[in-house]
Amino acid sequence: MTGADPIRSPRRLNALEAMMWRAEVDPRLRHPVVIVDLLDVEPAWDRLLESHDRATRYVPRLRDRVLEPWWGWGLPEWSPDPGFALDYHVRRSRLAEPGDLTSLLDHAATWATTPFDRARPPWEVLLVTGLDGGRAGYLLKVHHSLADGVGLVQILSLLHGHAREPEPTPPVSVIPDRDDRSRVSLTASRTVAAIARTPVDLLVGLTGALGASSRHARHPVAATRDGAAFVASAARAALPHRAPASPLLRHRSLNRRFLVWDIGLEALKRAGRSAGGSLNDAYVAAVLGGVARYHRRMGARVPERIPVGMPMNTRVASDALGGNHWAGLRFAAPLDEDDAATRIRLVRDIVVGLRQERITDALGLVAPVLAALPPVLLARVQGGATRGNDVQVSNIPGVTRPAFVAGAHIERSYAFGPLPGGAVMAALMSDADTCHVGATIDTAAITAPGTFAACVEESFAEVLALG
Repeated sequence: MTGADPIRSPRRLNALEAMMWRAEVDPRLRHPVVIVDLLDVEPAWDRLLESHDRATRYVPRLRDRVLEPWWGWGLPEWSPDPGFALDYHVRRSRLAEPGDLTSLLDHAATWATTPFDRARPPWEVLLVTGLDGGRAGYLLKVHHSLADGVGLVQILSLLHGHAREPEPTPPVSVIPDRDDRSRVSLTASRTVAAIARTPVDLLVGLTGALGASSRHARHPVAATRDGAAFVASAARAALPHRAPASPLLRHRSLNRRFLVWDIGLEALKRAGRSAGGSLNDAYVAAVLGGVARYHRRMGARVPERIPVGMPMNTRVASDALGGNHWAGLRFAAPLDEDDAATRIRLVRDIVVGLRQERITDALGLVAPVLAALPPVLLARVQGGATRGNDVQVSNIPGVTRPAFVAGAHIERSYAFGPLPGGAVMAALMSDADTCHVGATIDTAAITAPGTFAACVEESFAEVLALG
């Protein structure tokens, strides 16, 4: 049997990844992505370690740390960690028995707020035992600069098996030695080249977005008109309409809670179709309905609209495993619409309109400039934008076949996105027949988590009734 070749990824962080990495000088802008798997039994520890050791050899990026150049000039790079230690990244803990899903989620939320050791590869695994019925929890925390939601699912597919019994796996080819980098090696000519490349990257993005060709050189008036159309399109995709943040959700802190809901996949699809929308439209409309109910339950006025952020997947088949391939959309979402079907149609119209813009990735376009800013200034700029979102929503395609962790079956799997300044981040991850929705909330904004959870559950029931 021939060995499996390690999967290679670009050495340099792209500008968007560098932004997420550097903005964490403000602890409120941390970017952990967390997966919580509920397992039917406690997995075999030795087998768990072996599968993760193999994965780090198959995906060498998991053995890489982020190395910054001196003075932050130029983009950081991935470089092998000379002291990589698997037992640091894969650990275990035990709940006070008998633990349940709520105690597991609370444990995961506390663990998620612990910052990464930035001198090591930015990912950690925690096996949590002590759950009732002999169950266990598998927690994976990855820095967003290493992978987005879709990339994280790709990595999980390498860590997880498809049968309870051990499956035959080909040996991984020996990882060729890669020269370790130091800060010194990222200075001098490389730094000068990186600084010079920043405006070039921006220009390339601009001309690509404009569809630049010889036609623009021959017709400067047309080029100017196209440039104006481009700027207007980018602004519509990146900036919400005038929708002030909700006064009820205005406070921010470093404290987080994880909440979850399980929704039938086909039922949510039917609900979306019944109102002329999609599963995603029904999902977003249900979350908005829950936020509106929460305002009423707390005795607050329901705003007409609130600012919402939503990533749009831009990944193509040729992209390397992991990494970040998404465009950030922002819009003013309807909140005071009581009719669930109408709310789905309104969401549908907004999202379709944004996707049809000539340029949707305005953030990616200006990222080379923002990433070149001093980290403190970058944090102020980025934080000022993300704190303007009351709610963020994400939809991640999950694994559609049974999955196992070292012999333990994954009964449920939830994704929890980062909350860099917002009040609520909801992420939907589907499997063969269920949509598992996980929400990261800032408890300074959502001061009554139990009430909020009930409001969202009631809103999902209202939306599902349409189908």
